[in-house]
Amino acid sequence: MDMDEWWRLVDIARAAVGDRADDRELPDDPLPEALVGVLATLEPTEIIDFYVKYVEVQDSAYRYSLCMAAYLIEGSCTDDGFMDFRSGLTLLGRDTFSRAVANPDSLAELPTVTRMSREEGGWIGYESVSYVISDAYRRVQGETDSLDTAVEAALSGMARPEQQLGEEWNRDPVDEEQMRRRLPRLAALFLN
Repeated sequence: MDMDEWWRLVDIARAAVGDRADDRELPDDPLPEALVGVLATLEPTEIIDFYVKYVEVQDSAYRYSLCMAAYLIEGSCTDDGFMDFRSGLTLLGRDTFSRAVANPDSLAELPTVTRMSREEGGWIGYESVSYVISDAYRRVQGETDSLDTAVEAALSGMARPEQQLGEEWNRDPVDEEQMRRRLPRLAALFLN
């Protein structure tokens, strides 16, 4: 599975839920289940490939600048919080994801982020797309042990970042001067 196909599958799920695709805080968030449905139409080997590509996509967003954007938007830059943020970011689709990786300040353009800055609800982070993938595999195969084994084998041969990519930031997320300089639009929304 190439990256174009991977994103096409995400887009199919997004299209199925329409205008409800961008907010993970909805009480009945329809996107994860829609993605399970899309993935459950694939062969088991394709679901495994989807999972491996998911890890590649996640790794490409493992960046200092995006972590600081996550801190401004969702108030956390812990390892788990940042993993959830990147997971939810993938669900926003290829264009939004790519823009955010290249320029995290572009997230200030998202209606969900604007609502969050006004404390009107909304959320980007999603605990883990890997659960969605496992649910789809279980629907197709009736188990997930073979998925776990295959993904583990594929990832063991893959070069993965050990630390966040890009220019290292002062890890003190309360450094408002740094935030205003590096993420001016997000800082304008979230720092009063």
